Amino acid sequence: MTAKGSLMGNRGILHDEAKTVTRTHAHQNWVTCALSFKGRRRDIMAPGRYTELFFLDEATALAAGHRPCAECRRARYTEFTALWQQVHGGLEAGRSLPQTIDRALHVARIARGRKVTFTADIADLLDGVMVAAGETAVLIWRGGQFDWSFDGYRARPVPLAGLVEVLTPKPLVEVIRAGFVPQVHVGVGT
Repeated sequence: MTAKGSLMGNRGILHDEAKTVTRTHAHQNWVTCALSFKGRRRDIMAPGRYTELFFLDEATALAAGHRPCAECRRARYTEFTALWQQVHGGLEAGRSLPQTIDRALHVARIARGRKVTFTADIADLLDGVMVAAGETAVLIWRGGQFDWSFDGYRARPVPLAGLVEVLTPKPLVEVIRAGFVPQVHVGVGT
């Protein structure tokens, strides 16, 4: 089975005229968008337009450091920002809420061109968080662990235990702990 991504992400214009991706991001506001919204159509990697990124599900997008879009995913954005403010507080002086969130997320997801991770005991992590098992991303979900792939999830044959490298940025793990449950691909656990 080949899974179809359920969300699109935006990090700005990352490709050149030949549609070659030349950088990881162009700005700090990494958002996760709906694949379909108000009948809008886009040409993939159009010149001068943002580079479309596709995510298997919301758990994958969060692990990459993206937040819900305020326009096309308004309900998720509202839920997310309410929990964000509960955990992390309100606006920074002179910044909007999205700017405040994006700035905090940026330092927690990438530094010197490399992904930022942290270590935690897997027993302390909640559903929707992703961790690393070598080169494999592993989703924690409903008491199980599932290896991620472009084709979807597969039950992990030998569960991880103890300290793990957490891929989901720490501020997002804290929002999940406050009650934000990431949406996951329909095939997880099947």
